Parts: sequence; structure tokens; C-alpha cells
Amino acid sequence: MRKVAIYGKGGIGKSTTTQNTVAGLVDALGRKVMVVGCDPKADSTRLLLGGLAQKSVLDTLRDEGEDVELDDIRKGGFGGTMCVESGGPEPGVGCAGRGIITSINMLESLGAYEEDQNLDYVFYDVLGDVVCGGFAMPIRDGKAEEIYIVCSGEMMAMYAANNICKGIMKYAQSGVVRLGGLICNSRNVDNEREMIEELARRLGTQMIYFVPRDNMVQRAEINRQTVIEYAPDHQQADHYRNLARAIDGNEMFVIPKPLQVEDLESLLMEYGLLEAS
Repeated sequence: MRKVAIYGKGGIGKSTTTQNTVAGLVDALGRKVMVVGCDPKADSTRLLLGGLAQKSVLDTLRDEGEDVELDDIRKGGFGGTMCVESGGPEPGVGCAGRGIITSINMLESLGAYEEDQNLDYVFYDVLGDVVCGGFAMPIRDGKAEEIYIVCSGEMMAMYAANNICKGIMKYAQSGVVRLGGLICNSRNVDNEREMIEELARRLGTQMIYFVPRDNMVQRAEINRQTVIEYAPDHQQADHYRNLARAIDGNEMFVIPKPLQVEDLESLLMEYGLLEAS
């Protein structure tokens, strides 16, 4: 079973990319996948579940106590995917990262990762940057072994990708976690493909796929589906299938070499995102 975590700046399209990629693994390659949403908003599996409001692990524990079974927190979605939402604390109370720690520990205790589940993949969709111990748990504790960073040619998305690489490097020294590559979720920035390819090269990794911007993604989301389910013959569906194939066949896993701030800013100036002072 391959353990994958998807990181990236908040708002970069990480959850959308994760769900469409998982749909591609199921549709094009017949893989069996479990998705664990690690965002307090509990919206990491919405498209796979057809918009169904998935009751989170923390909500289930609050309502039902400790006597919980696997089917209480894991629901079947598109193509046989298994969907879990960690959830978060009540607003204004506690640490949001606690939901990740609690849900992963509970999934382990309930046997969700055991061989009899026949999983090919487990995907963790992790909120934003590596901001605290809870959100770093998938890479800190070896729950995830492959990391993919969703980014774009926008300045803050590249800063976030570089910061995430610092977290990966920290935990890779004593563990199994490795960076599998950057996924460019295009925002139609000038020279975007070349810029992210160069960022990947300087980090010591690869741009594993360039996902072009297409309004079909938003149309599918409005209809509470992945592109592959909503418009299976559309070219954007093929892009997600190809991204899934790229991840499935990936053999390049590295400890990244994060850039110094001045080197990252030099790269941004080189491609016209920053002006020299």
C-alpha cells in the first residue's frame, strides 16, 4: 500500500486536485484508494461522495463516544473509494491539528490499513502549509511516505511549496518520507510551466504534471462531482487520468533541497514575478 500526502498553499486547489487524481487512479487504473481528509472544513471527499456531507471523525466521537466502528467514520464513494474526514474542534476551541492525530490513530485501531482491506493507496489531503505538529503528523510519523505539493506560478504558492520542502527535509532525515514532485495547478501565469519546472529542478525534484486551467473543473464542482465522473470524455478528465498514471508510475523520490529566501526571490525575478529593488 502506497501512502501519499498532498500538501500546498491554502486555496491552491489541493482538495480538488486530490479528488480528481484519486478518481483517475480508480477510473484509469482500477486502484483501490482510501482518502483521509485532514482539513477542519471536512470537504476533502465531497466530490467523491457526490456532495454528501460526510460526518467527521471528531463529530462522531463527540456524538457517540469511544464506541465507534469503522463504517461509522468511513463512507464509500466514487468507484469504490473509501472516504474519511478528520474534522476539527468546535470553533474557537482547541487545535485543528488534533483532528488529524485522532482520526489516523482511530483508523489504525479499527484496522483500516490492514492487508485485508486490499488498499493500493491511502491519500491524505492536508490543510495548507505545514503550520503545526498536527498538520505535520502524516510526514512526521511516517503515515505518509510520498509527498506531492500542489503549486502554481504565483509567488505565495511557490513560497509555500518551498516551506513545505523544509518540513519534508526535516523529517526525511530520520524517516521514510520523500518528495515525489510538484503538481502545477495552473493559474495561467506567464511562463508558468517553465517556472515550476525550474523551481522543481532547484529543489532537486520534478514537476510531475502540469494541470491546465479549465472551467470544466468548476462546472463539475458545482455539480458535486469530479471531472472524471461529470464529463468523462472531456480533455480535462484525461489530464487527471494522466496525472494519476504519472503518480502510479513514479520512481523519483527525493529529500528536497529547499531554497534560501534570496534564491527563491532571484528565481521569481528571473521570471518577472518580482522586480529588483
